[in-house]
Amino acid sequence: MKKAVHKYLRYLKIERNTSEHTIISYKTDLKQFLKFCAHQFDCEQDKVSAEKVDRLLIRLWLGKLSDDGLKKSSIARKVAAIRSFFKYCFKRGLVQKNPAHLLIVPKKDKPLPKTTTTEDINRMMDAVETASPRGKQTLAILELFYGTGIRLSELVQLNTDDINFEQSQVTVMGKGAKQRIAPIGLQALQALKQHVEVRTELFGARTDVDARKALFIAAHGQRIYARAVQRLVKNILQKTSEVTQKSPHVLRHSFATHLLDRGADIRIIKELLGHASLASTQVYTHTSIERLKEVYANAHPRAKH
Repeated sequence: MKKAVHKYLRYLKIERNTSEHTIISYKTDLKQFLKFCAHQFDCEQDKVSAEKVDRLLIRLWLGKLSDDGLKKSSIARKVAAIRSFFKYCFKRGLVQKNPAHLLIVPKKDKPLPKTTTTEDINRMMDAVETASPRGKQTLAILELFYGTGIRLSELVQLNTDDINFEQSQVTVMGKGAKQRIAPIGLQALQALKQHVEVRTELFGARTDVDARKALFIAAHGQRIYARAVQRLVKNILQKTSEVTQKSPHVLRHSFATHLLDRGADIRIIKELLGHASLASTQVYTHTSIERLKEVYANAHPRAKH
């Protein structure tokens, strides 16, 4: 089974062009399941046969994950990984029966997105010291997050030629290698221009060919990486906002919610966020109760009397 997992992960990367984030998640899930199987069969992981895995064993594993207190959303992802893996094995003739066929995916908990206020956003931008090249880059990152709603994974992949200053837009490579174009507002555009002018001053000992193309640069001169951006956003939000979740996704959520609050069509927001389904975008309607109250108060004949 260990070899089958390795082949499956290569298949996801080469043939399916699956995102790196998904591949890493599935790899973790399948390794965890393989370890569980080895313990149940009382053998080494190399000796576990995919043919011996049945539906009951998979359900035992999922039950253990639930007993361990794992969130439904995490269990649902692991179910997706197992189903996809055994579907691959069955189609390739590695197993005679698919033990994960018709395996029920637990319904995910749907917590409301955490957002911050426009006042907090303004305070956050004003708190950035832009006297240095590093400070100019920090402001550009924050403005781009809030100004376009792009994902963290999308931001770290950006190159300088992905920004079109004349057209005020950015070309983004989203999930599943789907490309989209997002407009850039005036504030973000100005911050990006100031950053690009001094960007080469951030080059250092680790600057390679890839880093010279990258829009944002990490501390030692390499392309910026996700963890560095997460720390940056967390630090600035801790100083300027009371929002409980302090991550780049808060700025993405705030981008969508603030647009919706001001009357933007949810279908347009879907395109801006790069969602494949409108259902993913509709979660933001639950965070816009103040907008709903305002519309109700202005429109209903007996709301104020």
